[in-house]
Amino acid sequence: MGEMILEVRHLSKTFGSNQVLRDIDFTVDKGDVISIIGASGSGKSTLLRCINLLETPTSGEILYHGQNVAGRGINPSAYRSRVGMVFQSFNLFNNMTVLENCMVGQIKVLKKNRDAARRSAMDYLEKVGMAPYINAKPRQISGGQKQRVAIARALAMDPEVLLFDEPTSALDPEMVGEVLTVMQALATEGMTMLVVTHEMAFARDVSTHVVYMNQGVICEEGTPAEVFGNPQRQETKDFLSRFRNA
Repeated sequence: MGEMILEVRHLSKTFGSNQVLRDIDFTVDKGDVISIIGASGSGKSTLLRCINLLETPTSGEILYHGQNVAGRGINPSAYRSRVGMVFQSFNLFNNMTVLENCMVGQIKVLKKNRDAARRSAMDYLEKVGMAPYINAKPRQISGGQKQRVAIARALAMDPEVLLFDEPTSALDPEMVGEVLTVMQALATEGMTMLVVTHEMAFARDVSTHVVYMNQGVICEEGTPAEVFGNPQRQETKDFLSRFRNA
């Protein structure tokens, strides 16, 4: 702990006249598991998409090991191989098998040969419990299985940080647990993770740090015990009370 990997400084994002993010500041240290919580529309997913360079920040900096990746001269594919992302809609290639989905990025971006890519893909598919399905196409497996493949695909790129954008929100309730179990195991192993989630139990029990966003700003942040046990802002109390009463 303590080695800073990412630092977001004064990040803002505007779509037309709509300011989605305003003056966001936070840091990600090695081994952190940061859960970003908040109501829909509070800017959580846009923040993650900016960090992954899928959206271009309107202003501010995103420093990866001190280098501003939001500036010019950055190779987004190389950066994304180090700061990977798992999407809520899986984003698997439907014309490829499970195994091919986990190999293609390694071959195209990391320039691995097929044998090395296959070995790595198999290791991670085994890890998430999807090795028996390597020849299946995405349409032949469940949503929870697709998301586990997506996690294996991201891990096969050997990232330093994994970003999760509401990884369970597109899943049926009975499939949520299998994905959260994989994520919990990664957290236990020390994977640095930034998770946008509506799963409050995960945020409370697995995170090292919780960020509560409201209307495009970071409203409150701290340890899970601080944010869940003793929230300081009325907006945070109101938001959390809805989940306690749910």
